[in-house]
Amino acid sequence: MISPDKKMDLLMSLCKRRGFVYADSDIYGGFANAWDYGPYGTELKNNIRDAWWKRFVHGREDMVGVDTPVVQNPKIWEASGHLATFSDPLVDCKKCRRRFRADHLMEAAGATVMSNIKCTACAGDLTEIKNFNLMFKTFVGVTEDTSSVAYLRPETAAGMFTTWKDIRDGMRKKLPFGIAQVGKAFRNEITPGQFIFRTREFEQMEIEYFVKPDDSERAFEVWLNEMKGWVNDVLKLDPSHVVYHEIADADRAFYSKRTIDVEYHYPFGQKELYGLANRTDYDLSQHQKFSNEDLRWFDAETGERYLPYVIEPSWGLSRTVLAVLCEHLDIDEADTSVGAHGDAPTTEPRMVLRLPPRLAPVKAAVLPLQKKDGLSELGRELAQKIRSAGIVVEYDESGSIGKRYRRQDEIGTPWCFTLDYTSKEDGTVTVRDRDAMTQERVKMDEIVAWINNKLS
Repeated sequence: MISPDKKMDLLMSLCKRRGFVYADSDIYGGFANAWDYGPYGTELKNNIRDAWWKRFVHGREDMVGVDTPVVQNPKIWEASGHLATFSDPLVDCKKCRRRFRADHLMEAAGATVMSNIKCTACAGDLTEIKNFNLMFKTFVGVTEDTSSVAYLRPETAAGMFTTWKDIRDGMRKKLPFGIAQVGKAFRNEITPGQFIFRTREFEQMEIEYFVKPDDSERAFEVWLNEMKGWVNDVLKLDPSHVVYHEIADADRAFYSKRTIDVEYHYPFGQKELYGLANRTDYDLSQHQKFSNEDLRWFDAETGERYLPYVIEPSWGLSRTVLAVLCEHLDIDEADTSVGAHGDAPTTEPRMVLRLPPRLAPVKAAVLPLQKKDGLSELGRELAQKIRSAGIVVEYDESGSIGKRYRRQDEIGTPWCFTLDYTSKEDGTVTVRDRDAMTQERVKMDEIVAWINNKLS
């Protein structure tokens, strides 16, 4: 077993060494809590996003997708309540001037009030709590005054509510149906940290699912089961690492009829991964009030007009990447060679990402045992055939076969195809399975079908 602290250190080192996540602006000394997704991190994130879109948008008759702007009419944030209430409780140290979130300090101290809590850096006294709005402010146009103020969106949900009327009128859907969106959101977090868990710029995958008011409780349960299916079937997270935390009446938003926080046991503690809320008709009623547009649904069967309730399942894409990396990082013993002349392969400790194959950045690696005698040419030909089939593949002929295996293990590649001199004679290659560590011979002409069968 890897200790939580050690696991986080190993993961961050792996992410930098193998091109998953880099510190942003590193050549300029970095920029606090900003991260670049490298080649493999980008592939992993895109694979998660695409699997989500395929499952919840393309895979359902009752869903449509949208892509709305990051900078929208600022009246949206007045209507949604973000201008008035979207804030964090902050305190400053009177001695060292450091700033903290009061709720984080109380959580760490196991307290419900701030009295007697000191600065965790210097033990100095703290100021009274003040609220700090989390939205990034910008200006639209050539002047920078109150008339040109705008904001970077702090969530993706608002755009789905403001486009509701157009979709309602033009897409010929019947209730219940949903609107889905994947995109970036921005929050001026005062205390970001814990690697890519809490950042000022992040990505969300969200759905606003519109239902008849009396159907909201049923729809909530349906989406709770859908979220569990995603966690179990796609991400392959251990169920014991995931907590479905029912938020008590006194703690949830005033407009919410029911809220569940889906939390994951990260190495640094149990933290929120996803959320599910019955937002009632709050959002549509607010936008109807501030816009003076009729946002009600007309029920042709009953002749009624009403504002639908909204069930909101929300997935953090950036946090999903981190959860998947934490979940599937492992250390075990692995062969350093394929063995020769009947000798048993030698073993050594290896770090491996046991990513679900559908999510793995690279699906296959082609590794010629030698560079000479035509094996390189044969290997490149095989790699191109796999690539042309739309499967992400790497070709690698540098270093010992053991070191090449180790590299593919660390980036999570599920299958390595090794070409040897027998490959030239009978057209077969050795397939090494990342997790089972088994090896079998497969005909090169059948490899594309073999991979697609495994992925399905």
